[in-house]
Amino acid sequence: MKTDAQIQQDVTNELKWNAMLSTTDITATVTNGVVTLTGTVNTYANKPAAEKACMRISGVKSVNNEIEVRVTSTSKRTDADLTEAITNTLKWHSLIPQDKIRVRVEDGWSTIEGEVEWEYQKNAARGLVDNLIGVRGVTNLVKVVPPVSTPKEIKEKLTACYARHAGIDPTKIKVEVTGSKVTLTGTVRSLAEKKEAEYTALSAPGVTHVDNLLDVSYKNVMA
Repeated sequence: MKTDAQIQQDVTNELKWNAMLSTTDITATVTNGVVTLTGTVNTYANKPAAEKACMRISGVKSVNNEIEVRVTSTSKRTDADLTEAITNTLKWHSLIPQDKIRVRVEDGWSTIEGEVEWEYQKNAARGLVDNLIGVRGVTNLVKVVPPVSTPKEIKEKLTACYARHAGIDPTKIKVEVTGSKVTLTGTVRSLAEKKEAEYTALSAPGVTHVDNLLDVSYKNVMA
């Protein structure tokens, strides 16, 4: 089992190795496997990127992302400009249904809302906004209203999907479905696998919510 000092060094090295984050001012501290990120970045896209980088490190149990986004004067945009840019970006993306998402911006903080049929559409909309210049933060209020599927159908399709997935051990995960809610229990080998299991469940037809109760255990990895 890694010590906190070893995890901290691995996280620091990962952040420096990532070309997107190598020039940022980010500090990582670790307590009992929980990583806390502090510092500043000049684009919002770097904030979730730093969090994802931490999740790839074995031994990490969770991440507290306290990074502050400080937009430089050359990157600053008016709220009206940002609203127009976000609206046009969503409009021209093939994954986003036309006229289903509304946008509002206040002091660089963007809020998107509306309804889509699939979780991947909600995530795609968020990803597009994340990467726009001048965005200081994003609140994603888009609701997923999927085609109707029975709990049995959802469980069968999700279980089969886990069995096909190279990065997920389906023998360690138990799936329960109530209505459109999926509950995941069992153990996984890393925080990245836990997140991947959750993302996969959210992408399943008929799923609107996932209660991810998976425990992260590194015993199999270290053996």
